[in-house]
Amino acid sequence: MTMITMSTLQFLKLSTASLLSIGLIHMAHALDLPPSDRGKLLATAGVSQAEGAAGGGLVPWAVIAGYGSEDSAGVTAFVTQLSTRDYRLRSSGVALGWHDKLEVSLARQEFTGSEAPLDQLRLSQDIVGIKLKLSGDLIADQDTWRPQLAVGAMFKQTRAVEGLSALSVTSVTQLGATDSKGVDYYVSASKLLLANNLLLNGTLRLSKSNQLGLLGFGGPQSQSYQILPEVSVAYLLSPHWVAGAEYRQRPSNLVIDREKAAKDVFLAYFPNKQWSLTLAYVSLGDITVFNPRNQQGWYLSLQLAN
Repeated sequence: MTMITMSTLQFLKLSTASLLSIGLIHMAHALDLPPSDRGKLLATAGVSQAEGAAGGGLVPWAVIAGYGSEDSAGVTAFVTQLSTRDYRLRSSGVALGWHDKLEVSLARQEFTGSEAPLDQLRLSQDIVGIKLKLSGDLIADQDTWRPQLAVGAMFKQTRAVEGLSALSVTSVTQLGATDSKGVDYYVSASKLLLANNLLLNGTLRLSKSNQLGLLGFGGPQSQSYQILPEVSVAYLLSPHWVAGAEYRQRPSNLVIDREKAAKDVFLAYFPNKQWSLTLAYVSLGDITVFNPRNQQGWYLSLQLAN
């Protein structure tokens, strides 16, 4: 089991926090956004998912980023690090929620290896996300089983493969991927049961991404889109603490990649509507044939909101 180091904690809490705070202020002014009224209940905006959307750590929810209500906007920024036995994934980005109806997000993911023969491996991708709330109200609809519904898309572009120059590999297509860019589509349904302190979310994703898209899209085992289920359950322990679990099915398109479903259990702390901290234990299964070991580890994410 790989533990998060003190340097990681310092990175998340100090330097990144100050940079993101400055970035949020400049972004809000540059876009001339209406001030956020922070009209949503604490924690009901979720956290920043690893690909930039509002939701849980692994799964996007039907909620819109930020605490702005229908009369305002909200901006969030996040940085996340996942450390397993052999790999590291760092993700960071920003999201804009407009009138609790539309969400636009930008994220960058960087994936590195730490054990031979992939200790020099470096993969990265850029993600542009968009989400539109279709119907329902997470807070107001307490007298009906109707959930809040949203649809979204994630446009992903992988960058050059680094660290495999000895094998003359510089692109994910040389590892078997059909393409280096692709789009994930999804529909999410979120239901908040205030009387039970419980939030339930189900997402169906249409995807052919290999390892979230870091290893491209499609491959010799499948070049077609697949419908993949994702589930989140969150329980409000107190006004400031939320615990839960997530499950995310993933495709297995590459011969070199034994991609499995991703799972986590998490604990999130919401001291106020300006920031939150999420700690999770994640299981990714064995990722490649080169390091055929079950990849489990800690996930830490800091989110700031304006």
